[in-house]
Amino acid sequence: MLWENCYYNLKDSLMSNAKITWPKWLRDDHSVVSCTEKVKVMNENFDELKQIAQDALEDGLLMEVSESQMREALHQLVESLVNPYKR
Repeated sequence: MLWENCYYNLKDSLMSNAKITWPKWLRDDHSVVSCTEKVKVMNENFDELKQIAQDALEDGLLMEVSESQMREALHQLVESLVNPYKR
Protein backbone atom coordinates (compact mmCIF):
# COMPACT_ATOMS: atom_id res chain seq x y z
CA MET A 1 0.00 0.00 0.00
CA LEU A 2 2.81 2.42 0.90
CA TRP A 3 4.57 1.64 -2.40
CA GLU A 4 1.37 2.31 -4.32
CA ASN A 5 0.94 5.71 -2.62
CA CYS A 6 4.56 6.57 -3.39
CA TYR A 7 4.10 5.47 -7.00
CA TYR A 8 0.94 7.49 -7.60
CA ASN A 9 2.25 10.60 -5.82
CA LEU A 10 5.44 10.54 -7.88
CA LYS A 11 3.56 9.77 -11.06
CA ASP A 12 1.14 12.67 -10.45
CA SER A 13 4.00 15.07 -9.80
CA LEU A 14 5.86 13.99 -12.93
CA MET A 15 2.95 13.82 -15.33
CA SER A 16 2.53 16.77 -17.60
CA ASN A 17 -0.89 16.97 -19.17
CA ALA A 18 0.27 19.79 -21.41
CA LYS A 19 -0.36 18.88 -25.01
CA ILE A 20 2.77 19.17 -27.11
CA THR A 21 2.47 20.92 -30.42
CA TRP A 22 4.58 18.86 -32.79
CA PRO A 23 6.52 20.63 -35.53
CA LYS A 24 5.32 21.04 -39.08
CA TRP A 25 6.47 17.87 -40.76
CA LEU A 26 8.89 18.54 -43.62
CA ARG A 27 10.16 16.51 -46.55
CA ASP A 28 13.87 16.29 -47.36
CA ASP A 29 13.42 19.16 -49.83
CA HIS A 30 11.97 21.26 -46.94
CA SER A 31 8.46 21.36 -48.38
CA VAL A 32 5.67 20.85 -45.86
CA VAL A 33 3.86 17.52 -45.62
CA SER A 34 0.32 18.79 -46.00
CA CYS A 35 -1.73 15.59 -46.29
CA THR A 36 -4.08 15.72 -43.30
CA GLU A 37 -3.99 11.97 -42.74
CA LYS A 38 -0.18 11.81 -42.86
CA VAL A 39 0.12 14.66 -40.38
CA LYS A 40 -2.48 13.06 -38.12
CA VAL A 41 -0.62 9.72 -38.12
CA MET A 42 2.73 11.41 -37.41
CA ASN A 43 1.26 13.41 -34.51
CA GLU A 44 -0.44 10.34 -33.05
CA ASN A 45 2.80 8.33 -33.36
CA PHE A 46 4.71 11.03 -31.48
CA ASP A 47 2.00 11.31 -28.81
CA GLU A 48 2.34 7.56 -28.24
CA LEU A 49 6.15 7.72 -28.19
CA LYS A 50 6.05 10.54 -25.63
CA GLN A 51 3.77 8.52 -23.36
CA ILE A 52 5.89 5.36 -23.65
CA ALA A 53 9.07 7.34 -22.93
CA GLN A 54 7.38 9.06 -19.99
CA ASP A 55 6.27 5.71 -18.57
CA ALA A 56 9.79 4.27 -18.97
CA LEU A 57 11.32 7.30 -17.26
CA GLU A 58 8.89 7.09 -14.36
CA ASP A 59 9.45 3.35 -13.96
CA GLY A 60 13.20 3.89 -13.88
CA LEU A 61 12.87 6.64 -11.28
CA LEU A 62 10.63 4.46 -9.12
CA MET A 63 13.28 1.73 -9.34
CA GLU A 64 15.85 4.30 -8.17
CA VAL A 65 17.67 4.57 -11.51
CA SER A 66 19.42 7.91 -11.98
CA GLU A 67 17.33 10.40 -13.94
CA SER A 68 20.35 11.46 -15.97
CA GLN A 69 21.09 7.84 -16.87
CA MET A 70 17.48 7.27 -17.92
CA ARG A 71 17.55 10.36 -20.13
CA GLU A 72 20.88 9.33 -21.67
CA ALA A 73 19.53 5.83 -22.37
CA LEU A 74 16.47 7.34 -24.10
CA HIS A 75 18.75 9.58 -26.20
CA GLN A 76 20.87 6.57 -27.16
CA LEU A 77 17.73 4.69 -28.13
CA VAL A 78 16.73 7.44 -30.55
CA GLU A 79 20.26 7.68 -31.94
CA SER A 80 20.26 3.92 -32.63
CA LEU A 81 17.19 4.06 -34.88
CA VAL A 82 17.91 3.01 -38.47
CA ASN A 83 16.37 4.50 -41.60
CA PRO A 84 15.50 1.48 -43.77
CA TYR A 85 14.61 3.79 -46.69
CA LYS A 86 17.94 5.60 -46.88
CA ARG A 87 18.96 6.12 -50.48
